[in-house]
Amino acid sequence: MEDCLVLDDVGVRFGGLKAVDGVSLRVPAGQRRAIIGPNGAGKTTLFNAVTGVVRATSGRVLLEGRDVTRLPVHARAHRGMGRTFQITNLFPRLTVIENMHLALRGLSPRRFALLGEDRLDAAERARVEAALGLSRLAGRLDREVRELSYGEQRQLEMAMALATEPRLLLLDEPAAGLSPVERAIVSDIIRALPRAMTVVLIEHDMDLVLSLVDWVTCLDNGRLLVEAAPDAIRGDARVQEVYLGKARHDA
Repeated sequence: MEDCLVLDDVGVRFGGLKAVDGVSLRVPAGQRRAIIGPNGAGKTTLFNAVTGVVRATSGRVLLEGRDVTRLPVHARAHRGMGRTFQITNLFPRLTVIENMHLALRGLSPRRFALLGEDRLDAAERARVEAALGLSRLAGRLDREVRELSYGEQRQLEMAMALATEPRLLLLDEPAAGLSPVERAIVSDIIRALPRAMTVVLIEHDMDLVLSLVDWVTCLDNGRLLVEAAPDAIRGDARVQEVYLGKARHDA
């Protein structure tokens, strides 16, 4: 199977700190991959290096076989990479449809047009409706974001990423801060995503994440510790040690 994402000895250094230390991995097209590890393991920094939010100081990032290591965020998005963030990145006083509009305009030649002067065309409207349907927000188009629950705001962020039709979708703690009911909705949304889309996610809820993915990569102190299928990860002594050891240290 062709690889969608390849990291080749990727490192990210902030001064003397190695936040990501020589991580190499391959994510086949269509796979659901989890990146796990204790707080401070380098998970979000690795995501930032993949998406271009921070620049890798060493190594290479390849998307569908093409080197994107030095490309900015918007150029990676144009090549099929989508991403949600740990903290919602929405415009609360705009409506759902206006937020969706802005997400699409980021990839459009008309992205500098004023919001009220440029309508979605039929194809864009169809993409918006499909993304909102997948994200369980159909019928919410005219609601202001500030009127949505926190769980619905997380769903909207996913819808905005999906509307760009990414071939690689990175989800940074999509269920963080959600109630059990909201977490179940988000997990159902992820399960329903088409297999043509490769999904890589960070999530601290081990029960949730291990029920969603095909393969797991565990980081510790910026390094790749172990990769395995979910069943093997559950019983892996190294994974248990880094989580339990971190918990003992924090206590």
